[in-house]
Amino acid sequence: MAMSSGNESGSPMSEINVTPLVDVMLVLLIIFMITAPLMSHRITVKLPTANPKTADEAPKTEPIDLAIKDDGNMYLNDSQQPITDTELKSKFVVFASMTPQPELQIRAAKDTEFKTVRKVLGEAKDSGMVHVGFMTTGKE
Repeated sequence: MAMSSGNESGSPMSEINVTPLVDVMLVLLIIFMITAPLMSHRITVKLPTANPKTADEAPKTEPIDLAIKDDGNMYLNDSQQPITDTELKSKFVVFASMTPQPELQIRAAKDTEFKTVRKVLGEAKDSGMVHVGFMTTGKE
């Protein structure tokens, strides 16, 4: 009786020969090791160094405070006199042209109708105001 290779049934071998795979991977590794230094830039440029600890100081602008009472009266920057819609629109145009643009902080009373707040937001947007925020209090 002759020695068989362990495959008595005559079916194809199901084992994978990894030797050719290792050979191909080693050749690719050598190729990449040789070509990687050649991929550097031919034109040298002196790049700026980043220093994250120093930040450019942007000029700070005070936020604009707009208080809206529940009766619809609006007060700009804690003034005692209510401001009219036309005065507010002209102020928005002036504030929108400032560089950097100040933030508009709206403090609306709890019972203020939303249409009043929506109208103020529309006027601010139409005049070019970008930074708008709503001021609230914590839990009561």
